[in-house]
Amino acid sequence: MKTIRILLPLTIAAAALALPLSTGAMAEETTTSTKTPTMHVVKSPTCGCCTAWADLARDEGFEVKIEHQDDYKKMKADAGVPGHLQSCHTATVAGYVVEGHVPFAAVRKLLSERPDIKGIAVPGMPAGSPGMGDDPKAVFDVMAFGGKAGEQRLYYKAGR
Repeated sequence: MKTIRILLPLTIAAAALALPLSTGAMAEETTTSTKTPTMHVVKSPTCGCCTAWADLARDEGFEVKIEHQDDYKKMKADAGVPGHLQSCHTATVAGYVVEGHVPFAAVRKLLSERPDIKGIAVPGMPAGSPGMGDDPKAVFDVMAFGGKAGEQRLYYKAGR
């Protein structure tokens, strides 16, 4: 009986010390996993530059879910991307549309500022943009659209 009386308080004390540590680790894990929301990328199954952009998004810490879509017009219409701002792939993240080869600094700015817009876009496929050569010196614009941006407004200047 004496052994049980000694071990029981020690077991309870050890459990009490371990509880805050395990709770803290769980809280840190939750915080880490919610820092960058999941990005849903809709792309053609054969587009290599779209895959390269999605891989870069993963490298930037995003969880990326890819959906292959053969119907390009449907992909853009479903996301509400204006014709003059369209590119090859369309992503959604945290309620925003991210169209084309948008640099991740612009995506982080979007998620940090949370402006009243539908999304951001890099029209076309500029050389040097993420997934199109990844040249940090490449100069191109990221346009905002929808909401307070209206049809389009300059949102971010890449390479400057």
